[in-house]
Amino acid sequence: MTETLGLIGSGMIGSALARLAVDAGLDVVISNSRGPETLGALVAELGLQARAGTPAEAAEAGDLVVATIPLNAYRQLSPVELAGKTVIDTMNYYPQRDGRIAELDAGEPTSSALIQRHLSESRVVKAFNNIDFRRLFTLALPYGAPDRSALPIAGDDAAAKAEVSDLLDILGYDATDIGTLADSWRSEPGNPRSTACPTSLGWRPRMSARTKRFAGSSKRQESRYPRAASRT
Repeated sequence: MTETLGLIGSGMIGSALARLAVDAGLDVVISNSRGPETLGALVAELGLQARAGTPAEAAEAGDLVVATIPLNAYRQLSPVELAGKTVIDTMNYYPQRDGRIAELDAGEPTSSALIQRHLSESRVVKAFNNIDFRRLFTLALPYGAPDRSALPIAGDDAAAKAEVSDLLDILGYDATDIGTLADSWRSEPGNPRSTACPTSLGWRPRMSARTKRFAGSSKRQESRYPRAASRT
């Protein structure tokens, strides 16, 4: 059972996940590439269930660890520190931001398979990559709500996918299993090979009572995920 969520990356998606986790009663260890001292304001907002740390500390503390950084920085994820962990990959390939990655331009492997190859002793699950930070926070609803949204997940390890599905449930979402990491391209925004869209995967735009609370903190953050992800 997930009691502590480790976050490597504190940008828009990372911050939204931290807020959801704290709201759900989880402890959070959040990190970024600039050091714990840069996260004081966010941690103060999150409250006593959150603390800032290094990526190594987030990896050690997390029952599940979220890697939410620009894809071109994936080699900064430590295979040693993340060995044995279930790692949630929120990353998408944006060549205009990440530069060209030859393997991905050739179509093999998927970006998540590339992460799995790098983190060979971890269990990588793709999730939270087809929704922007604002909706990620505002659309969450309790279990059983009739208009609850579902988010796609993909992974090669069934037990790891079950862990991530449970986390989604805790945070306010159902999960739609779209297959293995080789299938994860189906949930990547803007992928020309994609045959699925968020709606067909079960993701349903809707506003909730969280919107008012989040609007103030996100008013200056109008960019969607591609730009937001670079601010880790």
